[in-house]
Amino acid sequence: MAYKIENNEGIVTFTIDREEKRNAVNDEVMEGLKKVITYIKEHNEVKFLVITGSGEQAFCSGGDLSEFHLLKTEEQAFGMLSKMGNILYELATLPVPTIALVNGAAVGGGCEIATACDFRLVASHARCGFIQGTLAITSGWGGGTYLLERRLRYDQALKMLIDSKKYDAAHLHEIGWATQVFEGSKDQALEEFIFDIRKIHPEVHQAYKQIELRKWQERNIYERVMQEIRLCAKLWESDAHNEAVNRFLNKSK
Repeated sequence: MAYKIENNEGIVTFTIDREEKRNAVNDEVMEGLKKVITYIKEHNEVKFLVITGSGEQAFCSGGDLSEFHLLKTEEQAFGMLSKMGNILYELATLPVPTIALVNGAAVGGGCEIATACDFRLVASHARCGFIQGTLAITSGWGGGTYLLERRLRYDQALKMLIDSKKYDAAHLHEIGWATQVFEGSKDQALEEFIFDIRKIHPEVHQAYKQIELRKWQERNIYERVMQEIRLCAKLWESDAHNEAVNRFLNKSK
């Protein structure tokens, strides 16, 4: 199984369990995310959704290129990208608060998943970034749109996208992407973060989150996400992207 789902007194945790693949997303992980999103929508007692990765090295390294590199054309890429893009939109618009418990590197699509969450608790050793540009593509799951909605200064958010590099946790906190940086146990960091919040009735959390989601509806976030995904799909079939992925896969062997 590529993922684990646990419910501890209303705190639902989704763990990407592919440590040997640096918790890269494949079809099974996508189906797991759909499953946990459906579960939360059907269970009113859920207080939070926490997303994390196995081990200490990686939260999520993005899409599994060893699988997704088989997609060559724009339409083939759009099929995968839009599938995950729709999942990420459902995650971002869940009625309950969402927490990315970033236990290690969150790069590429992994950074997009974390950005789609409401809060980001980041391990002090973690390095995170929108590195898609190094593969001659843009963010493909809607992460660029979510980043520009997260109240970072516009120039800082744009630079994070076009730098296409990893940032350390201290810098991520300084620019406002990381909600909090923690040392040691991720479980303890989570417990301390939700200590007061978990005492409040879930309907209060949901009411406050709806304020943000109403604004997103007015700003046509979903349509903007789909436009972002379509652009990535177009770049996906380029020679530059295929050459960059081949270099990456050969380097990884």
